[in-house]
Amino acid sequence: MTDEALILADDPAPHVRRLTLNRPAKRNALSNPLRGELFAALEAADRDSEVRVIVIRGAGTCFSSGYDLAGVGRLPFHTAGNQGQWARHVVEGCFRMWDLAKPIIAQVHGWCLAGGSELAFACDLVYVADDAQIGYPAVRTMSPPDNQYHAWIMGMRAAMELMLTGDSITGLEAVRLGYANRAWPLEQLEAETLAMACRIAKVDPELAQLNKRLVHRQMEAMGMRAGLRAGTDLHALGWHTDASREYMGKFREGVKAALDARDSTFGDYRTGAKTEG
Repeated sequence: MTDEALILADDPAPHVRRLTLNRPAKRNALSNPLRGELFAALEAADRDSEVRVIVIRGAGTCFSSGYDLAGVGRLPFHTAGNQGQWARHVVEGCFRMWDLAKPIIAQVHGWCLAGGSELAFACDLVYVADDAQIGYPAVRTMSPPDNQYHAWIMGMRAAMELMLTGDSITGLEAVRLGYANRAWPLEQLEAETLAMACRIAKVDPELAQLNKRLVHRQMEAMGMRAGLRAGTDLHALGWHTDASREYMGKFREGVKAALDARDSTFGDYRTGAKTEG
């Protein structure tokens, strides 16, 4: 760790607060110190009367490669302990973001994997580069997702395929399946995302808060929050399978070797043609 801020905050346009995940050398892996700074920055923006819209993006080559598996550290906020604590904590973090007054936009480029995909999902809107790679490879070897959003927003068939393969989808596919709102070429993503944020900022913030809340309330009435909470129990069960225990043994011997072994079987992610430079 360095003294450099893990979250960079700026105001690129009137009423728009932009938060940048700032671990580019680690592909913005979501350590708990980073997540703690992110939640603090989100809450600060939500309290700021000058802010109407919040954008989250990643520095460097990608949005986020997922949770920092080499050492996540202390949880950034309290969640009841014991079985399923991690997944419950992740889902509670998602609910915290939904319950903020200000709309939150994810600006996604490059890898958006596992915990990174959960962070983007927790945002109210998702705008992506058309060649972004969004996936949950951990289902191949470790456990079901912490936040099991897939069936809710992409439907049963697409969710089933992604959960049974751990494959990634492109930004264009993410829009087609309902994970993301819009996709643009990478060189246009920042300007187009900012333009959309400015458009949303034209709406009175009190009314925007109600409009954001009404969408979440409809999803809650259909059982979304209950379904995501129930999924944390399945995630906890996953860690007790023989396959997960065997893989975690390899993982403790070396993170890179374990991930390479996982991905080489499928010829993608770290071992495929789309690996980042």
